Amino acid sequence: MTARSMSKGSNLPVDARAVRAELTWAAGAGVPDIDGSALLLTGSGRVRDDGDFVFYNQPRHTSGAVTHLGKRSAAGAATDTVEVDLSRLEPAVERVVLCASSDGGTFGQVQGLVLRLLDSGTGAEIARFDMVAGTETAFIGGELYRRQGKWKFRAVGQGYASGLAGLATDFGITVDDAPPAAADSTTTAAGPSAAPGATTPPAASAAPPAAPATPPRSPVAPTVSAPASPAPVPPAVPPSVPPSVPPSAPRLTKGEERLPVDMRKRLSLRKEQVAVSLRKHGAAGVTARVVLVLDASGSMSFLYSKGVVADVVERMAAVAAQLDDDGEMQAWTFASHPARLPDLLLGELPEWLRLHVRVGEMSLFRRGRKRGLDPSQVDMREVGIQNEEQKVIAEVRSFVRNSPSAAPTLVLFFSDGGVYRNAEIERELREAVEEPIFWQFVGLGRSNYGVLERFDTLPGRRVDNVGFFAVDDIGTVPDPELYDRLLSEFPQWITAAGRAGILRS
Repeated sequence: MTARSMSKGSNLPVDARAVRAELTWAAGAGVPDIDGSALLLTGSGRVRDDGDFVFYNQPRHTSGAVTHLGKRSAAGAATDTVEVDLSRLEPAVERVVLCASSDGGTFGQVQGLVLRLLDSGTGAEIARFDMVAGTETAFIGGELYRRQGKWKFRAVGQGYASGLAGLATDFGITVDDAPPAAADSTTTAAGPSAAPGATTPPAASAAPPAAPATPPRSPVAPTVSAPASPAPVPPAVPPSVPPSVPPSAPRLTKGEERLPVDMRKRLSLRKEQVAVSLRKHGAAGVTARVVLVLDASGSMSFLYSKGVVADVVERMAAVAAQLDDDGEMQAWTFASHPARLPDLLLGELPEWLRLHVRVGEMSLFRRGRKRGLDPSQVDMREVGIQNEEQKVIAEVRSFVRNSPSAAPTLVLFFSDGGVYRNAEIERELREAVEEPIFWQFVGLGRSNYGVLERFDTLPGRRVDNVGFFAVDDIGTVPDPELYDRLLSEFPQWITAAGRAGILRS
């Protein structure tokens, strides 16, 4: 394809399977910092959730189709790049809007602002769009859009005098604690033929309103060979409950009497089902420390809003009540970053569900802790909305190492998929083989679970320390079936880990 210099509103077909959008400008003293970003929009012209915003603090879309590659500088010019694999974009995505935001000034202070579209495979330049701006701090350079099954590129050149907040809210991005809007909150068109600050719509009538650009810099949350076979050791006997507790009976746990009557009845029945499942798998009387991990990424929003996650927590409380002597359950939430939640005590279950079962958030303007939170609550803006399973796995491993227990640890890990850090996750779980932890992953829906689905067949581990299953709708799975599946591999691991010397009797 021959490179073409474009004017605002013009468009051209894109035949490449993947493209790089390079935003280039003249760097120097007094020039604001520029950040490139991209939004994935549906036919409604809005994001599906905050996960459809790809920028420096959320550099990869869960589909893997859009990636923020980051900045580089050379010979007085700075470049920020977003790569789009058009062949991997989901059918629901009809537009990818290529945005920019300025930090420490306006785009009028930026010279040599150019958007170049390159073929990722060959490096050939497909299009070049020279832009001029005025008082805007958020800017839409161009967009890739789907027409009759083919992709095209349009030069947009549209700025927002209302800044990033105006752009973001127009397209469904959550903006918390936004700074006051500029005096002129209108959308402005900018380009070689437009006077800066002119209040006009985009030049091309087919171009819907612009999409959110990258946020100004603000404080963000902290980021982010097979072992030789050992010599045989005598079989280890799984840890047992105190002799005073019949091994097949549900345990009585401190605090249960404080629960509402209906919740107490459900807990009692579920503990019996857990005891039955353990007995069926030859693990009557086993004790364990139970750790709960909840996916709080943006795609989980529906499950949180419909009470599915709260119901999962209540059902898992019965597992902790039966397996853990004190009935407590440690808990983590995670998305872009992990965060430990307060320990779940059975007697405080209703309040715990109210305070701590919450989906992650993405705030473009975060200044300090979110207002109105209970002191015990995590600020979910620090958790974010993207899937980074390996980070919470590493944090749970660190907790177990630093807080040793006589009993093994059972991690109950719930996620709706979207796994893409396969190599990092595999590395963490392989290293965890020598630790007294069994990882039971449960998929909520039929999504992409990556390496988690394949772990049972991965060689080079002394013991199988990972279990996985997925269900379409966990709310329709009866308690006996859920607990049977949840606890089917854990007893086998206890026996194997004991024989391997990982568990000490």
